[in-house]
Amino acid sequence: MVPANRFAAAKPLLEASGLTVVRGGKEILSNAGLKVREGEIVTLIGPNGAGKTTIIKVVLGLMRADSGEVKRRPGLVIGYMPQRLQIDPTLPLTVGRFLLLGGNQRYGQGRVRAAEVLDEVGAGTIMETPLQAVSGGEFQRVVLARALLRDPDLLVLDEPSQGIDVNGQAALYRLIASIRDRRGCGVLMVSHDLHLVMADTDEVVCLNHHVCCAGHPETVTSDPNYIQLFGKQVASTLAVYHHHHDHEHDAGGNVVSLAEAALDTEKKTGEREGHHG
Repeated sequence: MVPANRFAAAKPLLEASGLTVVRGGKEILSNAGLKVREGEIVTLIGPNGAGKTTIIKVVLGLMRADSGEVKRRPGLVIGYMPQRLQIDPTLPLTVGRFLLLGGNQRYGQGRVRAAEVLDEVGAGTIMETPLQAVSGGEFQRVVLARALLRDPDLLVLDEPSQGIDVNGQAALYRLIASIRDRRGCGVLMVSHDLHLVMADTDEVVCLNHHVCCAGHPETVTSDPNYIQLFGKQVASTLAVYHHHHDHEHDAGGNVVSLAEAALDTEKKTGEREGHHG
């Protein structure tokens, strides 16, 4: 039995409907829409060129749609983690200095806050590390920390696991779920990592210029439109993966939730990264 969406009664943070975007005579989005509620993780999936980054830019107000509507809760604070962040490699920036760029707080207060969010993402040991010296996984955590500095109501993450190995990707998705649990914020995320993201998301929106299907991960993986887009083998593999990965086991063999497991995983990850930093 597919679980009901426990966020169905929660207030929407952001709601988009009827979005159509045409560029150069090509329809990038066609009557697309999505909704993110308080505390909910919504993941956008789809093939390359399906319009995922475009719809993110539209709901953030970074791009204008040709038609459609985007409603944001009044006073909504958004933390954004872009797909690519270009940093001049010649700039002598430490991780801490990078986090303080463009900040409104005084230097001392800003450093304290930066240290707090770095600890939250399991990267507390690299505050003084040159930005050019951090690993791909560490850099993604730093950019996530930057998005958290604003204490957002909504986190928008465009392929947050880019450039990270498979183990690091799984840990990052669990970290994102644990941040949601602690802060109660909504999360809108773009991902290609279908098998990894399924266990840590509440709602999946499958996009291929239009919304092919949407719903709970177990519902989506059995949807004919999803199967047509990704193939029967991928769909069946994901269904099995989600069934067996909605929990983990501790050292004593006891079942623990993914959110609980994430806290332990992130602690260990931070310790390992500290030894390498």
